[in-house]
Amino acid sequence: MKNIKIFPCPTAEEFTKEICKTLNLPVGKVENYKFANDNNFIQYKESVREQEVYLVQTTKPPVNERIIELLIMIDAAKRASAKKINVVLPYYIYSRSDKKDQPRVPVTARLVAEILEAAGASRVITCDLHNSAIQAYFNIPCDRITGQHLLQEYFETKGIEDKVVVATDAGSSKKAYKYSKYFGCPMALIDKRRAGNDDKAVAANIIGNIKDQTALIFDDEVSTAGTMVEAARILKEHGAKEIYAACTHGILCGPAIERIQNSPIKELVITNTVPLEKEKQIPKIKVLSIAPLFAEAIKRVNEAKPLGDLFEFDK
Repeated sequence: MKNIKIFPCPTAEEFTKEICKTLNLPVGKVENYKFANDNNFIQYKESVREQEVYLVQTTKPPVNERIIELLIMIDAAKRASAKKINVVLPYYIYSRSDKKDQPRVPVTARLVAEILEAAGASRVITCDLHNSAIQAYFNIPCDRITGQHLLQEYFETKGIEDKVVVATDAGSSKKAYKYSKYFGCPMALIDKRRAGNDDKAVAANIIGNIKDQTALIFDDEVSTAGTMVEAARILKEHGAKEIYAACTHGILCGPAIERIQNSPIKELVITNTVPLEKEKQIPKIKVLSIAPLFAEAIKRVNEAKPLGDLFEFDK
């Protein structure tokens, strides 16, 4: 690897250390602090002239603070004559605001893409977008890797028998089918009926057999955990033996931890695309590191190698 330097934004130091350890590279030196007037300041403590720079940023709250930190680091790298400025976003900021589905609302995922480009980003590397169409919002390369195989490998090593992959609704059936095909096991679907706008299921049917089976639920992200915990409750009522859940992005905000703790879910498996604060670390939650996968993506970009087979890298 040549002419490459990797720098962490303020909340991404641990993730960046993992990436650099995998690549056997030093973590780039950068100074971050705030002035008394709450304005952010950064300074690279080493030269980035004609270097391929990678800036790693998380989405630890407050999210808007993370955006301005990243933009300031991009600007500083550009003004310091970096050859390329690659942004590493394990979880894409505002990814759920990806379409205009109501009157007079923004498409913030597109706005973030435009802001990153305007600031001077040359490339974005991210993971499991809420909508893959977000890649098309960029006029610069946007590489999307996936945590799917990392989760598959984890459950494969557990040696679970009599398992069934469950789609929590019709919209997640395609994803559930991919997992069931990988494991060579049946698939089931929760058919929910809702009344009014309170988002509460008033009736549910299970399409497929889950009685005395170990149910596996997969999703891209878990935010407040309402949908996942509700699905687990329905599965338990219909005779599921054990219930495991997994997702790439463990946002776990609001009542999520309490809901998971009190739910029938035996284990929730997430990756570390979003830092899990110490107070949220409970025995039911297992965190897998996806940093080595990002390290491999960075290595391939730097060496001008294809990323297509990267989806098999962690198997």
